[in-house]
Amino acid sequence: MALQATALVTSKWLAQAVKVQGKMRVLDTSWYLPKLRRNAKSEFKKKHVLGAAFFDIDQCCDKTSPLDHMLPSEDYFAEYVGKLGIENDTHVVVYDGSEFGAFSAPRVWWMFRVFGHSAVSMLNGGLRNWELEGRPVSDRYVRPTATEFKASLNRSWIKTYEDILDNLETKEFQVVDARPTGRFKGLDPEPRDNTEPGHIPGSISIPFHSFLSPSGHFLPKEQLQALFARAGVDLDRPLCVLCGSAVTACHVALAAHECGHPGVSVYDGGWSEWYTRAVPEHVISDGRGKHL
Repeated sequence: MALQATALVTSKWLAQAVKVQGKMRVLDTSWYLPKLRRNAKSEFKKKHVLGAAFFDIDQCCDKTSPLDHMLPSEDYFAEYVGKLGIENDTHVVVYDGSEFGAFSAPRVWWMFRVFGHSAVSMLNGGLRNWELEGRPVSDRYVRPTATEFKASLNRSWIKTYEDILDNLETKEFQVVDARPTGRFKGLDPEPRDNTEPGHIPGSISIPFHSFLSPSGHFLPKEQLQALFARAGVDLDRPLCVLCGSAVTACHVALAAHECGHPGVSVYDGGWSEWYTRAVPEHVISDGRGKHL
């Protein structure tokens, strides 16, 4: 039977777990939009949770895709995480260094789950709160001993462009967009070149930061349920999430998981792919529309 783990762990729990040195691997999964001019790997080298390794979503991805950090194959994921010293019975704890408290870590949390590894948790509050609480960081890094990991991709948790296109007619699943409201409405620019803002017809806007408190922690379950309800999301129905490139979309997946949803699917291509491929009438915008 596969190991299970709570989706969120506290800094107090992690600080104690690191001391025990059980079968656990902590991963710094930081990634930032290019416009922020932050180098996640350089920052990791300067400071990280003691014993952490670095997980690069721009390396553990499908290198043949023109889109950013799309899911890799089973074999590639297995090889990549195996080199990080992770086996199928390793408890993985992910975090990132974002000022939000969580930005890219939910993506890696979901990646492990979609490849069949349920023993994965996210540090609630991220490196931001770890440091605010006076927890130790280090610049010391010991390369993990490579081992074997077996991945099993759950394809039902992945949606393609064609799936989303068909859903415009069938409405078999709800679609939630985690991008900021301005981009969803078509009023604020997208961070990527050659992509205009807007949204998929019928999609629901819940910006990713809505799931986080001002301190950078995920909201309690009751507040998450209320947030979904206010947005008109039925957690008893199938749910698919997206953002620009399926990073912050995974905040929605983690939040729904916390509310008991059995498994949220992710549109991996996200708005970046949809805008490129969709006909103009499938790009809804309060500002300038596609090709106008």
